[in-house]
Amino acid sequence: MGMELLQAEAKELGLILSPAHLRLFERYYQELTAWNRRLNLTAITGYEEVQRKHFLDSLSCLLAFPSPEAQVPDTVPLQLESRALWCLDVGSGAGFPGVPLKIMLPEARMTLVEATGKKVAFLRHLVQVLGLQGVEVLHARVEEVGHQPEHREKYDVVVARAVAHLAVLAEYCLPLLRLGGRMIAPKGEGAAQEVEEAQLAFETLGGALVALKPVRLADLGERYLVVVDKVAPTPARYPRRVGIPAKRPLRSRSSKGSLAAS
Repeated sequence: MGMELLQAEAKELGLILSPAHLRLFERYYQELTAWNRRLNLTAITGYEEVQRKHFLDSLSCLLAFPSPEAQVPDTVPLQLESRALWCLDVGSGAGFPGVPLKIMLPEARMTLVEATGKKVAFLRHLVQVLGLQGVEVLHARVEEVGHQPEHREKYDVVVARAVAHLAVLAEYCLPLLRLGGRMIAPKGEGAAQEVEEAQLAFETLGGALVALKPVRLADLGERYLVVVDKVAPTPARYPRRVGIPAKRPLRSRSSKGSLAAS
């Protein structure tokens, strides 16, 4: 048994996974399932399910990473930005999507932000056993991290998966991005509606929608990447204090029309 399914389906995204990559993903799976018996990190534990619903879904974010492409492409460009990107994963949980992205981009600096202590312990263990360099695990609430000078408006890419409504994610992510940086959020079938409702948040926080990109992954149903670029500084008052973004999101009233995916 191996990671052949991940290897084959990643190839459909334009990614070539080496034997070294596959060994890391295999070890990741073994550690995830071992710790999950004690900590309930994820409801998805089947071997093929984890490959598709966690690893592959995480790797799809690479489609929207900075590249010479004007639009978000259908396959990962061969040449991503050559300089080391500074990336942050909001609400990393069991490491998705940050750790799979780090495996594929070893030169990137990756910060994993997680508020739950047990999950932080798993992440720190995982980073150690996988031998990943240039990874920082922060035990913190992202609303607090967004005001820390060493993190505020410093990141090239901020990713967030299965964390919150897009209007809330915008308040978590955009304060962390430098001007010209990019927020990437994988979403399911409600993505277009969330984008519509998050327009006020984007405008308020200095973001501009770049793409609502359909991603075709086998057996995962409707998947999209919501891609938002940082085009203006975020006002100093954002993010608001812990819990407020989720309680009172900067949410636009839904219009009668619907937003078509591009």
